[in-house]
Amino acid sequence: MPRLRYLLPLLLLAYLATGVAQVGPDERGVVRRFGRVVARPGPGLWVGLPWGFDRIDRVQTRTVRQLPVGYSQEDASDAPGTPSGQLLTGDQNLVNVKLVVEYAIDDRDGELDRYVLHRDRVDSVLGRTTENLAAEWVGARTVDEVLSRRGALAAWVSARLPERLTDARLGIVVQQVSVEYLSAPDEVRDSFEAVNQAQTAIRTRLNNAEQEAQRQASEAESLRLRLTAETEAYRAEKLKQATADAEAFRGRWEQYQRLRATNPDLLAALWREEMAKLLNVIRTNGRIELLDDALGPNGLELNQFLPVKKR
Repeated sequence: MPRLRYLLPLLLLAYLATGVAQVGPDERGVVRRFGRVVARPGPGLWVGLPWGFDRIDRVQTRTVRQLPVGYSQEDASDAPGTPSGQLLTGDQNLVNVKLVVEYAIDDRDGELDRYVLHRDRVDSVLGRTTENLAAEWVGARTVDEVLSRRGALAAWVSARLPERLTDARLGIVVQQVSVEYLSAPDEVRDSFEAVNQAQTAIRTRLNNAEQEAQRQASEAESLRLRLTAETEAYRAEKLKQATADAEAFRGRWEQYQRLRATNPDLLAALWREEMAKLLNVIRTNGRIELLDDALGPNGLELNQFLPVKKR
């Protein structure tokens, strides 16, 4: 009997202790009393009513969770029929798609309450919605486009997933969607890889051809600019020389016009002067033989220039 007297208080204390909980530094608690949320304690010690009255759920709000969605090699080998994540493209081909959704708990009061109420179905709803979005994207494109645009698939799903989850009120924040696996089925993978290699080789050759074309175009442009500059310099030089010659001729012509009025034999004198210069050049480079029958009353009328004989 004395033992019972001590046991009852101990049991009472143990029961009251069920109302005490420790909330971790990266957690928030949601306290429900008879199903209604009455408190959301932060990190530290929480003291409430004992079990049966209060229920406290501790949620790690700073932890980023990862949910794999779609194709799994293990599930595909065990399950009959079409495995999860095997999607149909717009041109009636199959592709295996596996996405990874990263999400965190929304620590705002109302959203935190929703997560606690629906936490048991968060992963199933999130996975199903994500796979439906992936099926929409894949079904609108050809198999070649799907296999070559992993980043586009992830970006498209990431942009639309939060809106699709609005009505579900899961109390989570989707942070990122990435593609972990995207490939053709094993039965046709080798053929697709061969096609991809051929397409890669074609793109490589096209890129090389474009680079070569750009190089040749650059060289041709450089040559055009150089020739243009040389032509312009040659034109300017010839124009300058022609202008100088024209000015010199104009000066001599004006001088001749002035002198001819006082010296009627000026033209003959000028001719003899120029011929003397020419004969001096010819004597330096060759030999002159005078022909007697070319002599007339006015002097030499015909010259025969013979080249110097080589010895």
